[in-house]
Amino acid sequence: MAAFSTSSSRPYHIIIFGASGFTGQFVVEEVARTASEGPKGNLKWAVAGRNRTKLEKVVEQAAGALSKPELKSEVDILVADVSDPDSLAVMCKQAVIVLSCVGPYRFFGEPVVKSCVENGTHCIDISGEPQFLERMQLNYHDQAAEKGVYIVGSCGFDSIPADMGVIYTRDQFKGTLTSIESFLTASAGTEGGCIHDGTWQSAIYGLADGNKLRSLRKKFGHKPLPVVGAKIKRRGTLFYSNELQQYAIPFMGSDPSVVKRTQRFLNEELTESPVQYGAYVGVGGISNIFKLVFAGLMFFFLVKFSFGRNLLIKFPEFFSFGFFSKEGPTRKQMEGSSFRFIFHGEGYTEGSDPSEGKPNGKIRTLVKGPGTVFKSHMKVNTLTLLPMPAVMPALMLVKSNKLPVHYTC
Repeated sequence: MAAFSTSSSRPYHIIIFGASGFTGQFVVEEVARTASEGPKGNLKWAVAGRNRTKLEKVVEQAAGALSKPELKSEVDILVADVSDPDSLAVMCKQAVIVLSCVGPYRFFGEPVVKSCVENGTHCIDISGEPQFLERMQLNYHDQAAEKGVYIVGSCGFDSIPADMGVIYTRDQFKGTLTSIESFLTASAGTEGGCIHDGTWQSAIYGLADGNKLRSLRKKFGHKPLPVVGAKIKRRGTLFYSNELQQYAIPFMGSDPSVVKRTQRFLNEELTESPVQYGAYVGVGGISNIFKLVFAGLMFFFLVKFSFGRNLLIKFPEFFSFGFFSKEGPTRKQMEGSSFRFIFHGEGYTEGSDPSEGKPNGKIRTLVKGPGTVFKSHMKVNTLTLLPMPAVMPALMLVKSNKLPVHYTC
C-alpha cells in the first residue's frame, strides 16, 4: 500500500510538478493558501519543474500575492523533467502525492503517471483529455491497484463541477434518478476574458485523434451501460435552450467521458443504478452563432491536416476570435470571470417503478463558481468546495487516506 503520511525518506505531503506553468502557478498559490488544512495544521510541500529560476519566481510571486514572505524560505524547490526518468523517480520518491500540472497531457503526462506508480506515489492531475485519461486507466490500473496507488485525473474545471454535480444531484433526489442534462454558461467581467491556449491545443489534438480514442475504448471490452427508465433524448447540434434562454450546443470537453466512467464504476463495482448524462454549453444569441459557425468550419477543416493544426496552434487568438490566447487570462480577468452549471434531472420518486411509465419527478441543481457552490431544488442543499478543486482531493488523501468514489476515475 502506498504511503499516506510523510517519512524521513518521503518528506513531502505534496509536490507540485510543472509549478512554473500557467496553471501551476495558481495551484502553488492555492496550496499555500490551504496548507493549514493539512495534517496537524502543517502541510509539507515543494514545487518542481525543469527551471529552478522560474520556480523561484513562482514561489516569490505566491509569497507576494498572499502576503506570506515566509514561503520563500519554507517551500523547497526540486528540478525534474519529463524527458529524464531518473529525475522523475527522485522527485516521486520524496512525495506522498504529486500534483501534475504538465500539459498537454497526451505528450507530457504519462512519464509522470508511470514514475508515480513505480515509486508508490499518488498522482493527481487537471487533465481534460479523454484519450490520455482512458489510456492511463488501461495501461496502469492493475499495477496501481496492486500497489495501492491512486491515479486521479480531471481534478480541475474538467471535470469536478460536472462529475460532482451529477453525484450531488442524484444524492438529493428522493427516489431513482435516471437522467441529467447539464447546461454551462460562463461570464467575463469588465476586463473581458479568454482561456489559455493549453486548452485550445488539447482540443486540437483531441479532435485530430478521434479515431485513436475510439480504438482505445474498444480495448476495454465494456458492455453498454443499462438504461434505467426512459432513455434520455439527445439534443441537436445547435438548438435554443429554454433552460438557458439562449442558443446552445453539445459540450465538447471531457465531462461526458468522465461522468460516464464514474457511472460505469458505480454500476459495475457497487451495483448502483447508472444515471444517463447529456452536457451542453450556451453560446448566446444570433451574432455569436455566426462566429461559432465560421470558426467551427475552419477549425474542423484545419484540424484534419498537420499544416492546419500548426496554423491553429500558432494563431489561437485569430482562429478562436480571441477566445483563446497564448498568454491566457490576466489575474483581473480571472477574478471577474464566473461560470454556472445548471443540472436538470428526471427520475422516479420513491415508491415508483422505473420500468413503468414516464419519469414523475424532477430536480434542478445549480453549480456556480469561483468558490464552487452546489444548490439543489427538490429541497435546497448547499455544498461549498475549494476555489481550486485540484487541491481538494490531495488534502483528502493526506487527511483521510481515501477518496470518494467519483475521484477514482
